[in-house]
Amino acid sequence: MRIEKAERIKKLPPYLFAEIDRLKEELKAKGVDVINLGVGDPDLPTPPHIIESLEKAARDPANHQYPSYSGTGEFRGSVARWYKKRFGVDLDPCTEVLTLIGSKEGIAHFPLAFINPGDLALVPAPAYPVYHVATMFAGGESYFMPLVKENGFLPDLDAIPEDIARRAKVMFLNYPNNPTGAVAERGFFEKVVTYAKRHGIIVCHDAAYTEMGMNGYKPMSFMEIPGAREVGIEFHSLSKTYNMTGWRLGFAVGNNELISGLGQVKSNVDSGAFNAIQAAGVTALDGDQSCVAVMQSIYAERFAVLVGGLRDAGLEPYVPKATFYLWCPAPKGMNSKEFASLLLREAGIVTTPGSGFGAPGEGYIRMALTVSRERIAEAVERIRKLGL
Repeated sequence: MRIEKAERIKKLPPYLFAEIDRLKEELKAKGVDVINLGVGDPDLPTPPHIIESLEKAARDPANHQYPSYSGTGEFRGSVARWYKKRFGVDLDPCTEVLTLIGSKEGIAHFPLAFINPGDLALVPAPAYPVYHVATMFAGGESYFMPLVKENGFLPDLDAIPEDIARRAKVMFLNYPNNPTGAVAERGFFEKVVTYAKRHGIIVCHDAAYTEMGMNGYKPMSFMEIPGAREVGIEFHSLSKTYNMTGWRLGFAVGNNELISGLGQVKSNVDSGAFNAIQAAGVTALDGDQSCVAVMQSIYAERFAVLVGGLRDAGLEPYVPKATFYLWCPAPKGMNSKEFASLLLREAGIVTTPGSGFGAPGEGYIRMALTVSRERIAEAVERIRKLGL
């Protein structure tokens, strides 16, 4: 018997972060002291009050059975309360909120509900790889919108050809942005709503990093814009906000038809998020948010060390207002992979080549501030010694 993978799998590029993990383990096996700035997985622990909530809920036998496909009413209610408090947005928890097993899962499943074979999605580049891959899995095609420094790493909607705009079914956006750290303000989002209405495009906004603003900056939600709910859906996650990446809990909010369509897909492919984790999510969203402020302060301190050190080493990173990513141009004469390889080989520092996020990311690397301030200072010292 000859086992042959499906064409959609054959078309997949190597998953960027899996490859980084492989290289990191190879170095560790050789005894190298590796500083991992490659993958955006917080090193900070989940706050204790959230863990305690999970422990209590996990002991309740009522939570040991299958959960609801759409999520518990308590969790969806807490999402609606949090959106009202944080963004001033009113949501119906029954029809405009859907529980996800992490926002990645929801984003990956969304095209299955709304993209037919041959449909077109507008996908930013550089970007989180899942937008393009999910479109491809649904049989759709991606039109890449370049994010460049000259435009604040925002897509230029006016540069999209009219025939592409007419064909487009979905537009993916992500602000604060991974990998660049760029943010979008009200004027841009207003333009997106107008554009989406004119061309009949669904807007999918990945808002996983809105709670990672620094120095008092508060990123906004796409749902704050009048008309956004008519055209869009927003994906959020507890992963970065509360250091819960391994817990796998997120949510989608917005247009009730879009929420319903995604819910139909999910009810056929998964059985919902563990109720005890949703109970912990209620504690996170409804509880004291001082843990978020502490997290923001820690990342701001790390940024100061890394940015200052890179500048001393002759590099000019793009300084973001939010996220825990630093988007740094490679030295002249080097491409993304060459620079990332140099840092890995000569300094034992894992970074992510920008080209792995799409062609417009060429010439940059991404650094994730997911190690202690002391380790970042060590990384900076190693980079200085390279004489860049």
